[in-house]
Amino acid sequence: MKHRSAAVPMSLLAAAVVVYASLYPFEGWRWPQANWWSFVMAPWPRYWTGFDVAFNLVGYMPLGLLVCFAAVRSGGSPFGGWLLAAVAGSALSMLLELLQNFLPSRVPSNVDWALNTVGAALGATLAAVVFRLGGATRWQSWRDRWFLAQSSGGLTLLLLWPLALLFPLPVPLGVGQLADRLREIVSDWVAGTPLQTGWAAWFAHDAPATPLVSSAEFGVVVIGQLLPCLVLYAISRPGWRRVVLALGAALLGLAATTLSTALNFGPEHALTWLTPLTLAAWGTGTLLAVLLWWISSRAAAALGLVAATALVGWINQAPPDPYFAQSLAAWEQGRFVQFHGAAQWVGWLWPYAAMLHVWVMAVARFKR
Repeated sequence: MKHRSAAVPMSLLAAAVVVYASLYPFEGWRWPQANWWSFVMAPWPRYWTGFDVAFNLVGYMPLGLLVCFAAVRSGGSPFGGWLLAAVAGSALSMLLELLQNFLPSRVPSNVDWALNTVGAALGATLAAVVFRLGGATRWQSWRDRWFLAQSSGGLTLLLLWPLALLFPLPVPLGVGQLADRLREIVSDWVAGTPLQTGWAAWFAHDAPATPLVSSAEFGVVVIGQLLPCLVLYAISRPGWRRVVLALGAALLGLAATTLSTALNFGPEHALTWLTPLTLAAWGTGTLLAVLLWWISSRAAAALGLVAATALVGWINQAPPDPYFAQSLAAWEQGRFVQFHGAAQWVGWLWPYAAMLHVWVMAVARFKR
């Protein structure tokens, strides 16, 4: 039986992350001098690390798992889904290894290709085992009790929310600071052209230097925690289950922000973000979400649109955190450089995607 599954958009997002991680930093493209296929028959590299092996193996497992899930949930057999996931993962890896010939900072490797293929196959095997054990049927039964029929887009957003919180944020839970990035991009585009002056001069302005006042910072954290709960309410059935979902989202936001702080500043500083102000704001956002458990899905979508608009309006007025440059350097110079880029873009775009989603949900509910 076919089902509308969140695994379909999630598999596409997993593939996009793999492409980003494999081709980052997308600079210095040039025509390769050597044979494109020479790496396929190359001997085992002399220098390698356990991290590289694990990264290439584990990095493709989510892709294989999600592609297999998406194929079976769309009506295919577990074996057909497994075969599709393994072949698709291997083909994507080969394509990306070939493209790495064009990047001076990347080196194509047959070992990477083999590990990526095995990783995709392992992920697909895990998915096939879940299907054989009846896990998909139980999941569908649980999803039907907790969520509305067309909830795959919202579930995808909610699964991405913790990833959006991992990149260093100017204010805890304050995702969506995209204005500075747009300013940099447009400034580069108009440099040396007549557009550099006049209306485009705004894009060349530096980021605001005045920190947010305490009330604005409080509001950012409150809305940052409330928004994913409203997205949940827009796709979930009214009732006591929403309280469970809101509390789960609160704990997830707490855990993801703590993990982000630990990654950036070390485990000993994992809870330094939890100041009295942010703790009170996080608790307030959670309490508001619990108190709104009774609202309709359409009302939740409408409130979510307002919340997302307020969040991006506030957070784009905030300057970078005083320790932002230090944490950013740690991400960009460390082993997580590819992952940092993906998390950064998710953090920039997440509230805008949420804004679009709840707007579509509100319009759809209104038409009914």
